[in-house]
Amino acid sequence: MAEFFTNTGFGIFLLTVGQVLLLVIPLMVALAFLMYADRKIWAAVQMRKGPNIVGAFGLLQSFADFGKYIVKEIVVPAGADKAVFFLAPMVSLVMALIAWAVIPFNDGWVLADINVAILYVFAVSSLEVYGIIMGGWASNSKYPFLGSLRSAAQMISYEVSIGLIIIGVIISTGSMNFGSIVAAQDTGWGLLGWYWLPHFPMVFLFFVSALAETNRPPFDLPEAESELVAGYQVEYSSTPFLLFMIGELVAVVLMCALVTLLFFGGWLSPIPGLPDGILWMVLKMCFFFFIFSMIKAITPRYRYDQLMRIGWKVFLPFSLAWVVVVAFLAKFEVFGAFWARFAMGG
Repeated sequence: MAEFFTNTGFGIFLLTVGQVLLLVIPLMVALAFLMYADRKIWAAVQMRKGPNIVGAFGLLQSFADFGKYIVKEIVVPAGADKAVFFLAPMVSLVMALIAWAVIPFNDGWVLADINVAILYVFAVSSLEVYGIIMGGWASNSKYPFLGSLRSAAQMISYEVSIGLIIIGVIISTGSMNFGSIVAAQDTGWGLLGWYWLPHFPMVFLFFVSALAETNRPPFDLPEAESELVAGYQVEYSSTPFLLFMIGELVAVVLMCALVTLLFFGGWLSPIPGLPDGILWMVLKMCFFFFIFSMIKAITPRYRYDQLMRIGWKVFLPFSLAWVVVVAFLAKFEVFGAFWARFAMGG
């Protein structure tokens, strides 16, 4: 049986499909409950109940919403480019999903363990903007078009900062493989050995850039209802709108996974002596999703000029300067292997 799955084309195909489903199905189920948690957190901040009718404590509300979107009528604007109109949400969702192929949940628990995993994630996430541009242009309406242009400028701007911040982590590790990055943080010091400490200033810049990259409040300018109706997806309804929404949420959870892997030890235990494992990875991701949700609930929306000014005049110079500083500290091994984890064989 093992030879069938490793030596035959059909067996390899079945094995690959099984591995993909093993990743995607739990991720989709988790998204439903994360959306529920997002709404409950927002409701709690505003001192209201939130979802509480469908299922026990409202736990099935996300599934009810999913069914509602599936059965609603799909409305296509007159004059829209139908092929591009329907392709755009699919591109947005697929680009967000395939990035998970290189995200490990435990030691060796990864769909594709490649040496350039960070480069792969960065390339795929950069392509997500095309789904938004296509959706805004194909709608044949000025409001979605303006929203898509605004979103494209925002996402591209903050991808630059994210890339430079990640370069600092790569310099410390000497590898672009997520498994190697987590292994480099396994110093035996628990949470004090993780990269959040040597790269402390960049943790905040990365988190804020992740908010802007995924169009989350207070940087949800592409979807600012009071300014552009609802942004690039205003003409979408039913399933196409659902695909846009799921794609955005998948990207948010991906950013939670990246923060966990790059700065907070991935699946490593925060307390020396406790066993490592996937539980720690999931708990850390849930914690950062909670922070995402709290920021959404308690912060006012930025103006677009403020958003772009922060990206280009603050985050870009700081992240670029940090690359130079980390390169110097790693090269001369200041404080031993504090910044030069590659010297430890990580």
